[in-house]
Parts: sequence; C-alpha cells; structure tokens
Amino acid sequence: MLRTQLLVVLLLCLVVTSVSAGEPAFISEVRGGVYSHDIDFWSFKREQGVDVNGEILFVSPEVLSALFAPRPHVGATLNTAGDTSHVYAGLTWEYDLTPDFFVDLNLGGSAHNGKLDTDDNDRKSFGSSLLFRVGGAIGYRLTSNWNVSLQYEHMSNAYISDPNEGMDNLGVRLGYRF
Repeated sequence: MLRTQLLVVLLLCLVVTSVSAGEPAFISEVRGGVYSHDIDFWSFKREQGVDVNGEILFVSPEVLSALFAPRPHVGATLNTAGDTSHVYAGLTWEYDLTPDFFVDLNLGGSAHNGKLDTDDNDRKSFGSSLLFRVGGAIGYRLTSNWNVSLQYEHMSNAYISDPNEGMDNLGVRLGYRF
C-alpha cells in the first residue's frame, strides 16, 4: 500500500510540474471533489465519514483507439473518518450528450486499506486487498476548461473471494481539462 501511495504522490508532483511549465503534454484532465462514503445503494452501509477524491486523466494513447479511445486514469479516495480509503487506476470513456453535458464510464481496479474479514459492524469485509472498481458520472461543462460532475463509484471483489461486501460512494467533483 505504501508503494501505491508513493506512486500517487509522484504522479501528483508530475501534474504540478507539468501544469506550472504550461505544457501538460500527457495529462488530459485533473478532477477533485467530495463523496458521501459507503452509501446504501448496490451494497449496504456500514462505514462513516466523507471522502476526498482526486484523479488524473491522461491523454488516450493510440493503442487504445480500437477501444473507442478511453483515457487512462489514476486516483485516490481518502476517507476523513479513518475508515476505508483506496487508490485506483483504470480507463474512462467519455460521451458527449450535448455540447455542455457529458457522461463517463470508468472501469479498473483499486487497492484499499480496509478490512478483509471482520466482525466489526462498523467496517466492511472486502475479502481481498485488490478490488474491481466501476463507476460513472454525469457532468456539465462550465467553460471549455472547467466542468462539474456527479460521480458514482462501486468497488468489490466480484465474488472472486469471500466475503464480498463491496462499497459504493457518490459525490460531486470539479474538473479542469487542459
């Protein structure tokens, strides 16, 4: 987990360096916001707190053009109450509904610091340290660079191991596209 956190910090430093240099050649967008942690939607609620989320989306490489050019992403969702936090990576597909409205689909994996199997009624049992992560968003472009979106994320082990309580988060994010 420490290696993953160091990788996220390194990537954030690259973003700051690229943005300050005025040429983020490989970074497409940065997003950040707040989530309601462990909502009662696809899974049931056990954990508490508010999450802080940050994400970097990269320019889609040519090799992904056959998959409708998704943008690779890395991010972190940190829980403010000391419950489960996670780092993640994957692909984001974006589709324009109108010139101002868009939707996203996210697929990938995550690594978390939560419990694998616990009897604590205030914590989730994930069954595995590595989880699948899926999500989606609906967003609105405020300007050509700025957008706001409502983001949903679900992570679980997809019943590959037992237990598999899964977790759902929902929140609002602000994005800046280069």
